[in-house]
Amino acid sequence: MTDRIYLDHNATTPMRPQAIAAVEEVMRGVGNASSVHSFGRAMRARVERAREAVAALVAARPADVVFTGGGTEANNSVVRGAARRRVIVSAIEHDSVRSATDDVEFIPVTSSGIVDLAALERMLAASDVPALVSVMLANNETGAIQPVAEVVRIARAAGAAVHCDAVQAAGKIAIDMPTLGVDYLSLSAHKLGGPQGVGAVVLRADAPFNAMARGGGQERGRRAGTENVAGAAGFGVAAAIARENLDGIAGLSALRDGMERDLARIAPDICFYGADTARLPNTSCVAMPGVPATTQLMAFDLAGIAVSAGSACSSGKVSASHVLAAMGAGAGEAASALRVSLGWTTQAGDIARFVAAWHEVYRRLSPAARPATVAA
Repeated sequence: MTDRIYLDHNATTPMRPQAIAAVEEVMRGVGNASSVHSFGRAMRARVERAREAVAALVAARPADVVFTGGGTEANNSVVRGAARRRVIVSAIEHDSVRSATDDVEFIPVTSSGIVDLAALERMLAASDVPALVSVMLANNETGAIQPVAEVVRIARAAGAAVHCDAVQAAGKIAIDMPTLGVDYLSLSAHKLGGPQGVGAVVLRADAPFNAMARGGGQERGRRAGTENVAGAAGFGVAAAIARENLDGIAGLSALRDGMERDLARIAPDICFYGADTARLPNTSCVAMPGVPATTQLMAFDLAGIAVSAGSACSSGKVSASHVLAAMGAGAGEAASALRVSLGWTTQAGDIARFVAAWHEVYRRLSPAARPATVAA
């Protein structure tokens, strides 16, 4: 099918043509960025230009950007390398944070999917063991934007450090790391138009960081291994474009909100998770009454439309969402929820076609759409 529609940008968004060109240019060249000859210095220059662009995206210093193999590595590197014996994370964090270490403590969230600040304060007050608090900037399933600056205020008062997984937020909303006040920030290139397999940790200048990978002096001793120059170059170009096009991404909220209004007219009992709080402009988490997400995914795929059920980082599995469970959703409701995520390639016609397909699936499969049987 040549006219397929892609509405899974939170899983990965198409690479920007300029980023593809940057990757290709580097891959056609030669040189190790750690070599001192001219070939190596040319590659080093590409890495450092990319570092500057990634730093600018979050208003940080280039020297504080550490390139990684992606967002999962970035999150694991911080949780394991922040030198804190206690790890407290929100109940809606990505699995790469939740599973990065044993004995993680979970901060509950409200029914809107927002971290419970009073609960965090109580948890920190319960022990004087040095803690790392990890709260994402925006949730990957619902798009709900978290009060990270308030998390930092509470954590600082208790002597805790703060990590923020900004993988899903970067390129969709403006990020100012000094204003947020966090010690560590995680990023991933492929969420904002760069290549897969490259990410970054951005550090506060004096934040402790024990390298997971050792055996070389790369990344100022904070991540050993030959630099992925092509990946970094693509990341840098994509970061620069994302920074310049935040207004365009913000405009996707009009398409998203119009889509939700149309779906609500079709199914008055529909549920949009996180819609009662500030969200990323491109994200909608919608439950179709009585129809399992797996069934919906197959139906939409047959109709040429790509959406997803929750996070895309589960090796192709569709499993119960810990995010929706933490928000108090019943098992049946959560099992019928899909994530629809728009991006820089999305057009109004794509949304119209999705709404029409959703209506057809709902009409055929949802018990709520069938007239009740009247007893004789």
